Amino acid sequence: MNSRSSFLLFLLFQALLLAAASTTAYPSVVDTGPTDCSLSDGDLTPIRREVYDNGRIIDISHRFTTDMPAWESDQGLGQFLWLPKSMKNGSLANNSEMKLPAHTGTHVDAPGHVFDHYFDAGFDVDTLDLEVLNGPGLLVDVPRDKNITAEVMKSLNIPKGVRRVLFRTLNTDRGLMWKKEFDTSYVGFMKDGAKWLVENTDIKLVGIDYLSVAAFKDLIPSHLEFLRGRETILVEGLKLDGVQPGLYSIHCLPLRLLGAEGSPIRCILIK
Repeated sequence: MNSRSSFLLFLLFQALLLAAASTTAYPSVVDTGPTDCSLSDGDLTPIRREVYDNGRIIDISHRFTTDMPAWESDQGLGQFLWLPKSMKNGSLANNSEMKLPAHTGTHVDAPGHVFDHYFDAGFDVDTLDLEVLNGPGLLVDVPRDKNITAEVMKSLNIPKGVRRVLFRTLNTDRGLMWKKEFDTSYVGFMKDGAKWLVENTDIKLVGIDYLSVAAFKDLIPSHLEFLRGRETILVEGLKLDGVQPGLYSIHCLPLRLLGAEGSPIRCILIK
């Protein structure tokens, strides 16, 4: 190998090193705002972020904690993670186990959630269309003084052709997903609002900022309107604090849980 070839190989190697450094899974120095913990030499404090790539990628999933709200619970989720095999107790590696309701935190509903014949037929979260769960969509602000009725849906003037919409409501303003006590006064869809959306829009992905897309007083009727046709996917418990309304690329991935009518889901927005 001549000197010129050696030099080109060296440049290629340096470029690969720089690319690897910029995409490391555990970055040591990241400027992500005053609430994040950054690493210094010898420090082992992990970085937990809400935004990535200089704000281009926004995580809209809630972090699982013992104090996050759980359906009809005043005590929050409670313990959901155990460490039955611990290196401190002589195991070769740490191996955790978890147990939590499928409709906890940021999660998705499958048709079998409210239709028993769909459940028996196998319409579980593993059958949900990833094309619907990933693609361009809108984040919209809902009027703060009411549930989402047909009248509210009309007032939002969502254009035809829009297939994915995330609805930010008073739930975000009140910080309901940050409170461990379940709150039945959350904002959600009424039956007529759900029916109007299904019949008059092209929306197939409906996202909302509390544990149910349906208002508590219209809980099952609204779910039935959304899930009867098996065309609409519901994503619930989204973290929409501080995100500007507008057009994003939405990406949501549920776990492949065979036989489950719901699943935790990781959702991000990309500007």
